[in-house]
Amino acid sequence: MIAAAAAAQDYRDPAEIASGPAAPPWPSQERFALWPGPPPGAPRQLPRPAWTMSGDPGYRQLWIKGIAEPEVNVFRPALPDGSAILAIPGGGYGFLAVQNEGVDAAERFNADRATLFVLSYRLPGEGWANRSLAPLQDAQRAMRLIRSRAAEFRIDPARLGILGFSAGGHLAADLAVSHDERTYAPVDAADRLSARPAFAGLIYPVTSMAVGLTHGGSRDNLLGPNPTPQLIAARSPLQHVSAATPPCFLVHASDDDTVPIANSFAWATACKKAQVSVEAHLLAEGGHGFGFHLPRDNPGSRWPDLFALWMRKDRG
Repeated sequence: MIAAAAAAQDYRDPAEIASGPAAPPWPSQERFALWPGPPPGAPRQLPRPAWTMSGDPGYRQLWIKGIAEPEVNVFRPALPDGSAILAIPGGGYGFLAVQNEGVDAAERFNADRATLFVLSYRLPGEGWANRSLAPLQDAQRAMRLIRSRAAEFRIDPARLGILGFSAGGHLAADLAVSHDERTYAPVDAADRLSARPAFAGLIYPVTSMAVGLTHGGSRDNLLGPNPTPQLIAARSPLQHVSAATPPCFLVHASDDDTVPIANSFAWATACKKAQVSVEAHLLAEGGHGFGFHLPRDNPGSRWPDLFALWMRKDRG
């Protein structure tokens, strides 16, 4: 998913789509806000929610923008086994692909008894102060709030991981390496808890903001025009992989013409150097933004099964 594609869509008021004949299962029936008041760096005039929906029923798409109140949507399995995933949709930091990379993730992994939390995070170009930190603030806060309510959600806080796609993969990678970075003033007791994921699934991720490696739309939306070298380095997770980075699982297609597969190659190499466990599945075909919709004759269509096995590995 890329921001330029979103710009060409006809965005409408959420109520208009949600009441239509093909209304998507979004937002979830159970959800909670991240911040008790205005989020950090809120503009005087908050963005207005807007949605657009694909007309192709075989490849479901719901894109949203105008995130004024970031929140977590909760999808519970019938018989939870204690495992949990915070899914982070992509969209080039210009919109969120909440169905293909959120609701579909919940459907797939609820079937494996995992509890899914889908993050609706702020888009940095919608007026937030310190725009490059707004998504990471939301991701850190979400992890801490979920852990603070672990008993209520019937999850093991030590088994809470993340799964990010494209620009959401960048946010997941940034959280994996910057979980301890102080990005906002503590709000309540939950902020004393760790934001470190137990594991990180990175699906066709952007792992660097460096020119020649990054996705240009994601970089421009997150960092704004003419970012300094220091800002580029700060928000390039690839440069900050360390022994504190959680185990990582990568999926990327060689024919991805939006986010170069070199992002995943470089991440795997950095993990190896830091002695971080990493599993990488590099596909010959698949393009970008495939989510859970690869054809069955593509071996990459099995990545969700492999991830479900991998995330439950006993790592001591």
